[in-house]
Parts: sequence; structure tokens; C-alpha cells
Amino acid sequence: MKTNSLIPNEIIRKLEQNSILYRRTVLHIIYTAKAGHTGGSMSCVDILNVLYNHTMNITPQNFDQIDRDHYVHSKGHSVEALYAVLAGQGFFPIESLDTMEKYESDFIGHPTRNVPGIEQNTGALGHGLPISVGMALAAKKDARNNRIFTIMGDGELTEGSIWEASASASHYHLDNLVAIIDRNGLQISGRTEKVMNMEPLEEKFTAFGYAVRHVDGNNVAELAALFDSLPFESGKPNLILAHTVKGKGVSYMEDSISWHHRVPTDAEYAIALQELEQAENALEKTYGRQ
Repeated sequence: MKTNSLIPNEIIRKLEQNSILYRRTVLHIIYTAKAGHTGGSMSCVDILNVLYNHTMNITPQNFDQIDRDHYVHSKGHSVEALYAVLAGQGFFPIESLDTMEKYESDFIGHPTRNVPGIEQNTGALGHGLPISVGMALAAKKDARNNRIFTIMGDGELTEGSIWEASASASHYHLDNLVAIIDRNGLQISGRTEKVMNMEPLEEKFTAFGYAVRHVDGNNVAELAALFDSLPFESGKPNLILAHTVKGKGVSYMEDSISWHHRVPTDAEYAIALQELEQAENALEKTYGRQ
């Protein structure tokens, strides 16, 4: 979906720079920990980038307040992307991520509330949307104007709890709920449509009462413009089909099932960093030196 945006170029440039930085951090985390979900973190990092740096009212300073926006990371296995963005927001020192998967570290392979900035423990798929529906309903009952955001994986949609929660979201007219699907087309055992065909997704979510929009989930300008137009329809929960590329940003990882859960070798890591440096150089050519 193409969206017209009045967002200044300097904001878009900063978001694009952030995405490169976060991808570098994701790779560092996984390479250092020798474990992690590389492909899915790389596909959803642009969405998280725009949410935390442009759209949501969530900061380390207001995190203990109920009337801010809230975020639940339903596709919990891609926690490295969330860690990278939270570190960038100042929830904890980025050096803390060097402890991931080490003894007594709070930084493990799925989100837990032991980590500053994380709202809910997730990992068992299908739980993030029901939690978010409950939070959105509570906000409505308390007459608060904050919003609840969640990102789900497309392989996660086979969980029945997703559809039970969706029925409730529509029934209670939760237009403060923003459900985002990281539609990269791959899950741990293969192409999503081969494992379990879920299409037509737009028609299914529309039938469940959502206002549905499509977006290039790896294009920060399109994401920012779409999020700026929330809510899409009064009285309807919002559903965004974010079309992404698994492993986005590193050529040999892109759209490859082998990178669902894999650690780069020394040589692969060096190539990935080189490609991200080239992406930074391309930004300078586009926008000029700062």
C-alpha cells in the first residue's frame, strides 16, 4: 500500500539510519550469544523502529504510567529485534546485551518482564493478541485514550487463540488495538502457505471485524505514514498486514528458511557487517552527509 506522507525527510533519514543500526545490533547479539532467531528479527525490526521512534508514546521515563501506549511482542522468538530497539531507547545499556544467554542473565531467547521495557512474558505463540485485547478493553473501560500494539508472526496465525481474541476485539469495538502481522511468508518448517494455508488473510480479518491495511513492512516511510493514520475506522480494531522479507538487510539471509534460527559464522558475520556499511553509504548518497 502506498501512502502519502508529509513526514519530513530528516525524520525518515533518521528512521532509516536506526534500522541499519538495529540490524547491526541484532547480528551482534546473535553472533555473541551463539543463538537466536535471525531471520524473523531482521524482518520485523523496521516495524519496531517506527513504533518506538515515531508512533508510540513509550519511554523509560513514562513506563510506570498506565495511560501511555503499550506494546506486546507476540512473536516472542524474535526478541533480538526488540532488545535492539529497547537498548536504543535507553531502557538499559546496550552493553547488557553481551550477556544474552549467559548464566543468570535476564536477556534470554524470549521476552520476560525482568528486562526493562518489556510489558509481558511471551514466547508460546498465540498469546500476545489475547493479552493485547484484554489491555485494550481495560483501557476502554477506564476511558483512557492510549493504544495497545502487538506484532504477530504469520506462522502464528494457525493458533486458535488468535481468532478467539479477534472475535472479542470486534465485539468490544477496540479501535485502540493495533495488531500487526509480520508477513514474511516463512516459518520454522517452511513456507507458511505450505505448512498451513491461511489465505485470504485480508478477507478473514475483515470478516472478523477488523479495519485492514497493507504496507511494505520494511519501508519506514510507508510504515510511519500508515501509523499516523490510526485508527483506520472508528469502532473497529486495526489490523496491518506488513509484507516483509525474512532476513531483510543481509543478501544471503533474505527469504531463506535456513536463517529462521541460525548463527552466522565469522565469515558470514563479516559479510553482513560489510553489507550494512554499504547501506549506510547509500543513505549518505541519498540524503547527503550530516
